[in-house]
Amino acid sequence: MNYELSTLHKDLYIGGKWRPAADGGRFDVLDPGTEEVLGDVADATVEDALDAVAAAHAAGPAWAATAPRERAEILRRAYELLIRHKDEFARLMTLENGKVLAEARGEAVYAAEFLRWFAEEAVRIGGEISTAPSGANRIMVLRQPIGVAVFVTPWNFPAAMATRKIGPALAAGCTVVLKPAKETPLTALAMASLFEEAGVPPGVINVVPTRRSSAAVAAMLRDPRVRKLSFTGSTEVGRVLLAQAAENVVKCSMELGGNAPFIVFADADLDQAVASAMVAKMRNGGESCTAANRFYVERPVAAEFGRRFAAAMAQVRIGYGLDEGAQLGPLVNAATRNKVAELVADAVQNGAELLTGGKARPGRGFYYEPTVLSGVAKDARILREEIFGPVAPIAVFDSEEEVIALANDTVFGLVSFVHTRDLARAMRVAERIESGMVGINRGVVSDPAAPFGGWKQSGVGREGAHDGLLEYLESKYIAVSW
Repeated sequence: MNYELSTLHKDLYIGGKWRPAADGGRFDVLDPGTEEVLGDVADATVEDALDAVAAAHAAGPAWAATAPRERAEILRRAYELLIRHKDEFARLMTLENGKVLAEARGEAVYAAEFLRWFAEEAVRIGGEISTAPSGANRIMVLRQPIGVAVFVTPWNFPAAMATRKIGPALAAGCTVVLKPAKETPLTALAMASLFEEAGVPPGVINVVPTRRSSAAVAAMLRDPRVRKLSFTGSTEVGRVLLAQAAENVVKCSMELGGNAPFIVFADADLDQAVASAMVAKMRNGGESCTAANRFYVERPVAAEFGRRFAAAMAQVRIGYGLDEGAQLGPLVNAATRNKVAELVADAVQNGAELLTGGKARPGRGFYYEPTVLSGVAKDARILREEIFGPVAPIAVFDSEEEVIALANDTVFGLVSFVHTRDLARAMRVAERIESGMVGINRGVVSDPAAPFGGWKQSGVGREGAHDGLLEYLESKYIAVSW
């Protein structure tokens, strides 16, 4: 089987069958690099979403009873298939998302790694047994699958955000309903075909693209058969879903917005810091919740860091994602590009200096130049809002205490980056920064073997590592005497 756009199923995948929406509705998927229509997909209704829940619920007991090794082997086959077809998935992601091919290939491999990791974790679901302190009985703890899980995934990493949720859910013995972002449903539908080829039984995975997301997800969360919600997206939407999930006390994993500080101390290796900054800022064109959003540079090196960083950003080649020479593709849509332009304009009007970039590219496609701003006011909008684009605002700091306070002055706390040659300082600052993850002298922290997640309004729960598996298991205590 191949996973090219021309052969891809574009209907709903429910109970192991491909079917149109109940009302026949469909919606177009656009190429953000050309603004042309790639094709249309079925637009799930509330009825369709509840049918998917019913299919997942019906498949649940048999899947939960499947031997852990069998579940592991299916996930391993899915990993191997995704690696084998990584170029096809990369092309598909580039077409509907806009990221350049090199980025898309990297995502395909990253997405596959979650399947390999959780294939290995599936056989490591442990329990506990101990003697009650009174001696009256034994305390036995079992870990059992939580049940039907609903996944709401974003457009920026359409493959990896799906496998980061599907991997642990299937490993734990749960069944799932995936509602992908309306901008990028094609990758999710290709994933359904891949899991089917890997041997996932009908109903264990269901995929329901829809433009009617609010109504469909709300209906699923009101259904008592749904016991788990995992959402990756904005904090604003996350708050709404948490409130809806509370009505039925649905267990939630929420990976929400970020406002990552990138801190450069005066003793840092500036070449290394600039190289890390390019990765932390420009991964996925800046359209990442882990993207460096605020650059705080100690005063003695601020001008030099800004000069070197701007020079590196100015060398980035903008182009259509499928062109092999392109290093930066378009943003996902006009609204995202317009917000980026608005934040840059506001910073410049309030005294920031434009070191490079600062313009949208004319013509079709949602392109924006790699941009570096220096002398940004510490209360500027661009330092307080998630940019989600290729823009790096630099502000100056004078002391360790000051920069820690600046880093923590946000409702978000997903990831932070620290550059210094002083290991004691690096660890001291890492401990005091209020974020779920910290990268020291490096620009990327994501790893399937590490617990990914945030503090404060950046999220609830963890994905990846063994922690990610536990999110899909309930603990059952059995008191027994023998």
